[in-house]
Parts: sequence; structure tokens; C-alpha cells
Amino acid sequence: MTTDLAVIGLGYVGLPLAQAAVQAGLSVIGYDVSDRVIAGLNSNKSHVDDLSDADIAAMVKAGFSATKDDSVLAAAKAIVICVPTPLSADGGPDLSAVLGATHTIAKNLKAGQLVILESTTYPGTTQDLVQPILAESGLVVGEDYFLAFSPERIDPGNKKYGMRNTPKVVGGLNPASTDKAVALYEKFVDTVVRAKGAKEAEMAKLLENTYRHINIALVNEMAMFCKDLDIDLWDVIRCAATKPFGFQAFYPGPGVGGHCIPIDPNYLSYQVKTNLGYPFKFVELAQEINAGMPAYVVNRIQDQLNTVGKALNGSKVLVLGVTYKPDIADQRESPAIPIGLELLEKGAQLEFHDPMVETWRLNGRELTRVADLKAALNRADITVMLQDHASYNTDELINESNLLFDTRGRIDHPEVERL
Repeated sequence: MTTDLAVIGLGYVGLPLAQAAVQAGLSVIGYDVSDRVIAGLNSNKSHVDDLSDADIAAMVKAGFSATKDDSVLAAAKAIVICVPTPLSADGGPDLSAVLGATHTIAKNLKAGQLVILESTTYPGTTQDLVQPILAESGLVVGEDYFLAFSPERIDPGNKKYGMRNTPKVVGGLNPASTDKAVALYEKFVDTVVRAKGAKEAEMAKLLENTYRHINIALVNEMAMFCKDLDIDLWDVIRCAATKPFGFQAFYPGPGVGGHCIPIDPNYLSYQVKTNLGYPFKFVELAQEINAGMPAYVVNRIQDQLNTVGKALNGSKVLVLGVTYKPDIADQRESPAIPIGLELLEKGAQLEFHDPMVETWRLNGRELTRVADLKAALNRADITVMLQDHASYNTDELINESNLLFDTRGRIDHPEVERL
């Protein structure tokens, strides 16, 4: 039985993509290597923040199913790769999941099919790595089958912009491939933007997140010296943001987290250094600053405890919010992890609370969320807000905490220390 679309990788990118296609009336099959993910989806259970169990149930009712049987790929008109691309141990790109998915497609590839890579990577991946593997099928790209890249732009927890109303950039290895990919996405995305080619589409994704990475590093460094100059950076940003042109507000924080900012710029830096032989200085400096924020936050915690005559070693530290974004459960690359590990290393008695997380894992150690937040605030020597979930009552935090350190700038109060 022929299906319109097969999605490889049913995580925070692939699942919303599959949902949008199903809602547009396309027949969709999901492919994943995780038995847990497959069983959950086929039982109407969601494992990502942006889709509820009811959303999955609606997809299943419309004909969607998940499988690890790769033979289903042969019957799909289009195949989209949405697998993770983390950094390797040496800081370079880990494309093992992309390569594995491509080999799986190659053994099932049929004439007329469209293959699209959405996983974030460095420019040239689609042409230099994906296409040669697919060529093992004996089919010719642009004639027998079609190949394109389209960067994912999923923003977990964003209630305003989702798959349909976020413009989709598409670039093929040739014009025919671009045309085929555009025609697919136009069925469930309002605006599709044509790139000149796959490399331009790949680079667009990295530019978007490198822009954010560098500007976050700028305000993080400003937060450090504004503290020493006794300047309220949060008020500085508020004032600067009133300019109606030429300025976009970025805010400091305890570090950068998630699936894009800590990772994507490093892909670009790696590509520049590997292929051109010189560093991407802006990215490397931004990485140095942002990667240093967790240690800076711990130093600020230590300094604040010193003001009341307490050492960090032995003090009770309550951490609020351990996810990388507010109001979602995603902990990928969260700065709370290196902060928590350093606090433990320095002898702090660590507790945590997060409305989205029941168990916080730190290098094999598991902490259970405190059951009574008010009691935890009372007993902690210092409370540190690392993520400003909407459910946190700022009045309660101010009134019940002994010392309160807000790394997100949410609380403007004379008794609250802000980053």
C-alpha cells in the first residue's frame, strides 16, 4: 500500500511534521528504532511536549502508525529524515543517525521517490554524504529520485508558531528536487521559501542559530561586567528595547540549552576549521562565554552565601527549574546540569523543584523533586531560579526564601539578587 509520506525519527521534529501532514489529509507512516516510542505512539501516548495524547490519538484515528519495519519506506512517495545530530565527544558533528537512516532508505529506494533531510548539519552533508549512499541503489538523483534539504524550525513550547505558520526553507540538489520538495511542504505549510540549493538551506539553519548564540554571549558577558559596575543590565535592555529599529532584545541567563543553540554553531565552526583551516572566531568566542556561564552562576551563589557568613560547602541550595526552556519538560543541554554537578562537587546540599520534572538525573545520581515547595524554600540557605516556569509565584518565592538568586531576570525586588 502506497503512503504519501514516511517520517524517520519521531521526536520533537518528526512528530509535529507527521501531525501536520496527517491534518492536511496525507497518509503518513512513522519509522523509528525505539521500541518504547513506537509502542507509545501506537497506544495513543505522546512523548514530546508539543503534542498531547489526544493529538496522537487523532493521528492514529486518521491512519497514522509507527513501526521499525523499514520495508514501509519502499511504499512512500516521500521520505523525511528527522533524526538527532548531537555533538560527538571531540566536539565535532555526530552524523551516525543520519548515515544510518540514509543506508536504510538506500536499500528501500524506488524510482520516483523524494528524500528530504531535516536534521541539522553542516553545509554539504546532503550532497557529500547522503547522496553517495543513496547512489548505491543505482538510481540517479534528479532523474530517478529527488533529494533536498529543509531545516527544521520547531520551537518546543511556542504557542504562536508551529509547523503550519512557520515559513519552510527548501533547497534541492537540483531544480527538479527543489520543485518536488516545495510541492510536498506546500500541502501543510503556509509559506515555503526556495533556497538556491541544499547548501544554502543547510547554511540558513546554522546562520539563524549562530546569530542567537553570539547575541546571547554578548549579553552574558555584559551581565558579568554590569554586575561589577553596579549597573542593572535588565533595565538597560528594557530601555534599549524601546528603540523601534536597529535593536533586538536578547537576555542573559545561566547558560544556553536545548537542541540548537549549544550545538548548531559548533557545526559551522567545525566546518570552517576542517575545510578552510582557520577558526570562526565569533562562534568560538561566543561558545567560550556561554559555556562559562554555569561556573559564573555557581560563583555568584557562593558570593551571595558569603554575604550572610555561610560557605557553599554544607549549605542547602534549592534549584528551581532544570529544563532548558520554561514550561516544557525538555532537559537537553540544560545549563542546570553543569550547575547542579558543580554545586554537588563543592559540597552543597542540593534539592530541586520543577513542575515539569519529577526526577533530575545528574551523572547517574537521581534527585527527586521536593514535594512541598514552601517548606523547601524555608529550609534552603539559598534558592536559585534557573528556569522561570509560569507556575512559580514570585511573591511566594520572595516571602519564603532566605536568599533568592534569579538568573532569568523575572523578579525585580530589592531583596532579590539578579544575574
